[in-house]
Amino acid sequence: MSKALTIEETAAWLKERDNFLILTHRRPDGDTLGSGGALAQGLQEQGKIAYVLSNPETTPRYNQCIEPYLAPEDFVPDYVVTVDTATADLLPTNAAEYLSRISLCIDHHPSNTFYAENTCLYPERAACGEVVFDILMSMTNSISTETATRLYIALTTDTGCFSFSNTTANTLYVASMLIKAGAPNKELNKTLFRTKTRSRIKIEGMLLSGIEFSFDDKVAIACITKDMLNESGADEDDLDDIAAIPCSIEGVSVGIIIRELSTKNICKLSVRTNAPYNARQICEHFDGGGHDLAAGCIIDRAIPEIKKLLHDVLSSSKPPLS
Repeated sequence: MSKALTIEETAAWLKERDNFLILTHRRPDGDTLGSGGALAQGLQEQGKIAYVLSNPETTPRYNQCIEPYLAPEDFVPDYVVTVDTATADLLPTNAAEYLSRISLCIDHHPSNTFYAENTCLYPERAACGEVVFDILMSMTNSISTETATRLYIALTTDTGCFSFSNTTANTLYVASMLIKAGAPNKELNKTLFRTKTRSRIKIEGMLLSGIEFSFDDKVAIACITKDMLNESGADEDDLDDIAAIPCSIEGVSVGIIIRELSTKNICKLSVRTNAPYNARQICEHFDGGGHDLAAGCIIDRAIPEIKKLLHDVLSSSKPPLS
């Protein structure tokens, strides 16, 4: 049974220990990588040994978050910590040897399965970076520019640069503290949210032209096939936050993207909803999880079959979609 720790208890736990390896989740975003890099930086600044396990799916957009902290191949940790990872199943394949010895999980997902020996979980926080910020502040009452930069990436990634409904007063307070500590918010905002490659523009056009509406136009479903990716030249960085597009359409309450992965008939489902509809509950039908308004899962089915399964699940939605 996992022991639940408060922010203060987690800070004390980290203070009393050393020799950490930090794990991030598969298909890593700015929150898991920013949180992991910030935690490593903060611990190193306190004279501790702390590294981040390399994540084979890290894209160039977020390399800066963890590259300075990558663990040497011969590193043997005393304590293994995960960040922004709701279940051990979400850890990358190179983390397999550590699955049975995860000492601490720092997270903000309500779907967390409490797989670690200790869990610091704050589901009301918009990003795991908010939790890491509080932990580090509890430890030293200060944040360096390097740490602040990575935490700012974490916060903006999970809030759509503070435009998503999960953004709270605390999120904005933490962001202000990070900017005060030297996070280059103007440069990061432009790079991460106001700059698009031509490949991104192409894949957005393809996606928008193929959107299907149902349930009195309250549901919008779009697909990204392997052929579309090949034609557009889009890579993982180009797909960052593309899941938000269907739900941004006026009148849409449930936006879904079905993306073909490299393996035949395996697809990734990304669901975004507006209240009162719950994205996490939709994905839980397919053994997925996430947040109430943003969730996902992997389905071993072809796109036409997934659409039928989604129709069946959405037909029983509460409140009804139509």
